[in-house]
Amino acid sequence: MKNFKKQIAFLLTLILAAAVLSACGTTKPTVSKEENGEKGEKVEEKGKEESNAKSNPVTLTTVSMFGGTDPNAANYQAINEQFMKDYDYITIEDDSQSSDQDWKAKIAADFAVGNEPDVIQYFTDANASDVLAANKLVSIEEIKKSYPNYAGDTLDSALIAAANPDGVERAVPTTGYWEGLFCNKDLFDQYGLELPTDWDKMETAIKTFKENGIIPIAVSLNNVPHYWIEFLMLSAAGPEDYAIVPKTAPEDWCKGLAMFKTLRDMGAFPVDTDTIDNDFAGELFKNKQAAMQLDGSWYAGGVPDQENTVVTAFPVIPGGKAPAGSMVGGISSGFYITKKAWDDPDKRDAAVKFVMAHTNKDAVTTYWGGNGQAAAKVDPLDDMTPLGISGLNYSSAATCISAPTDSRLSQEAYNILVAGIVDVSTGARTPEDLLNEVLQVNAK
Repeated sequence: MKNFKKQIAFLLTLILAAAVLSACGTTKPTVSKEENGEKGEKVEEKGKEESNAKSNPVTLTTVSMFGGTDPNAANYQAINEQFMKDYDYITIEDDSQSSDQDWKAKIAADFAVGNEPDVIQYFTDANASDVLAANKLVSIEEIKKSYPNYAGDTLDSALIAAANPDGVERAVPTTGYWEGLFCNKDLFDQYGLELPTDWDKMETAIKTFKENGIIPIAVSLNNVPHYWIEFLMLSAAGPEDYAIVPKTAPEDWCKGLAMFKTLRDMGAFPVDTDTIDNDFAGELFKNKQAAMQLDGSWYAGGVPDQENTVVTAFPVIPGGKAPAGSMVGGISSGFYITKKAWDDPDKRDAAVKFVMAHTNKDAVTTYWGGNGQAAAKVDPLDDMTPLGISGLNYSSAATCISAPTDSRLSQEAYNILVAGIVDVSTGARTPEDLLNEVLQVNAK
């Protein structure tokens, strides 16, 4: 009996030992943060795949202006390809072409007969009138009610600039252009001058440069006074009144154009401003013979001194109604979602995802590429020059963006305006007389 008890105790000891060894064998190994992160990514990816699997297959018809030889055609297609990899239940049927007159006519006809696409990148200005008349585009306000983050990376000023002629924001833009005041900062530094961020500093700079044999402002009044027309009228009238097309000359417009004579009397322009052309004026600035020049974003790449050239906002003229930081620029296209897609539950979500894929910060950076105005708050590119960064900072900080004057006037009327600036600057003609003729011709 005693031996039997010993045998039982021995067997229990063996069983207990086996249980302990078994528990040790199934203990979970310690997982490093790196391994845990990899597992997290796999779980996230698996979740995305499961989400894709649960979604109904969708074919999204899309149209863009990134076709033919457009510099961004390849970028557009690359984003589409990645989009279909990320959302494998969505198939894109794209018909992007160059935006010539035939293409515009085809798009207008498609909208008229109910053959519009689900998503379209198209004009936002008067060129979109036929498409807008069909009333088949969804407003951003309506989309944001269901998708609050829609167009979330896009600058507010860019959305406003991309609004249609009726003032409604429907299109989400990617890029545009800007106009600004280029300054040879090294000349300002040489004479101990501050950049012309307000009109007092502008007048001080003009006076100092003139006294030291430097042309204050490079401009050809007989050839391309366009930029000065735009900024002086915008500064005087403010964005709202600048954008109207009145029947008779507004007082503020006259006040803006009257500054041509004021500046000329100060000696701000080249002595031969009435005879030189715009290319010659540009060379005066590039060769450091002139301190300032108003021009567009396309001008920046041709400036030899990328280190010491900066772009600043145009200073508000005395008594001007424009807020500081007002900018003349243009955003003439953007991505729209049509009501056809919006009214289809499956296509609605796919269309929103598609537009956001093309208008998020990374996509806009790709489309922008350092040229012109980015519609989102982008970071400087690694290879950008100081001038390029200055232009980016200037355009990103714009408090409002107004389209140039020629976007609202007929070509005949605008030509009369440009041709009359020399006489206004000399006092041979009043701004009111010139503007009334321009507006009368425009009303025909």
